[in-house]
Amino acid sequence: MGQIAGLGISTQRGTFITWHKRTGKPFHNFISWQDIRSAELVRSWNKSLLLKVIHVIFTVLHFLTGNDRYLAPSFLTFSTQQTSMKLSWVFKNIPEAEEAAKKNNCCFGTIDTWLLYRLTKGSVYATDYSSASSTGIFEPFTKCWSPTLCNLLSLPKSIYPPVKDTSFNFGSADSEIFGVPIPIMALVADQQSAMFGECCFHPGDVKLTMGTGGFWNVNTGERLFASQRSLYPLIGWKIGKEVVYLTEGTISDIGTAIKWAQDIDLFTSVDETAEMAQSIADSQGVCFIPGLQVSVDGTYLCASFMGLKPSTTRNHLVRAILESIAFRNKVLYDTIVKKVHIPLQTIRADGGVSNNSFVMQMTSDLINKKIEKPANADMSSLGAAFLAGLASGFWTDKEQLKKLRRIEAVFEPQKDSEEYRPAMDTWLQAMKHSLHW
Repeated sequence: MGQIAGLGISTQRGTFITWHKRTGKPFHNFISWQDIRSAELVRSWNKSLLLKVIHVIFTVLHFLTGNDRYLAPSFLTFSTQQTSMKLSWVFKNIPEAEEAAKKNNCCFGTIDTWLLYRLTKGSVYATDYSSASSTGIFEPFTKCWSPTLCNLLSLPKSIYPPVKDTSFNFGSADSEIFGVPIPIMALVADQQSAMFGECCFHPGDVKLTMGTGGFWNVNTGERLFASQRSLYPLIGWKIGKEVVYLTEGTISDIGTAIKWAQDIDLFTSVDETAEMAQSIADSQGVCFIPGLQVSVDGTYLCASFMGLKPSTTRNHLVRAILESIAFRNKVLYDTIVKKVHIPLQTIRADGGVSNNSFVMQMTSDLINKKIEKPANADMSSLGAAFLAGLASGFWTDKEQLKKLRRIEAVFEPQKDSEEYRPAMDTWLQAMKHSLHW
């Protein structure tokens, strides 16, 4: 343990907890990014006259000033996945948290902040720019917690942690925990960490993570693109004076759908799925529509198979599920190309589903781009290690990190994307039918 130069922490984004500043006692369990307890609050806000007025005001401000920071509020809608709405729910439903906040005794933290607080026995309370920007409460343009959103949702302004660099000496874990004090040299949100682990250091570098959900991230360098309806800006990392911005788009129900298919015995092992899909020429018109993790903004969306026939087999069902992942990758990629005006480089894929050769090859065909798969699919851990190593002096610059990259497989386009057009058109039509269940 004494030889460890530093510890890096990468954590799931959007999951948070609040606790009493003096006692350290939590007011509730962790509330995850999948939690939907704020559904009624979200519905109420999205139907409110106030939100419509906000849309008009910020549309006018954006038109008059041309400042992109006013663009996102001009079409702001709330969802159950947003930390802000769940935090608003906390202060409306947990009196102890509300009372503590009134007395400046309430702390808010995502998982990284809580771990840091606990590892240092309560002596360090902080987060980093990547995790802060992922809450939706932190303003990436001004790099501060948003007073506008706090006022709008009646969120206390005193509860948020100080925001530090991503690669930074946050202090040391208490020696009672590991036997020796270990310096904590990096805090980073998981998707940004995976981006760093993939060495996507330059504008136009693209990362695709396919795990429980799907995350497309584009390095936009020093340029911050305003939120658009399916894309939003994030701070990738801050190291000293360097601030790197990302544009992100997300897809729900990737690994979730595959796990569900396994649970209903469509296959025994996930490793079988690519071979099952490749064993048939097509899905025979069967379409799978995701929706297993529907949030309040998709209340009437159902998960479904469409186009079933007497001849449909398990292989057709499995292929339909895998095709749905590739089709959604194509839709989101096209949106990125249209809205992010930066030449995109090779895509680097990670996450458990990147081990599926069928999904990877079909995605490469559909977007007509080369996709690299690293030898290690868990890039979040590697990214945190890289960031901690830079802060501790184990590595001196990013060029050293690039030399450590190991590529296991490369997927290049093998079919014209137009060959998939009939199947994708059928899938898009099925998606429309599922929206009004």
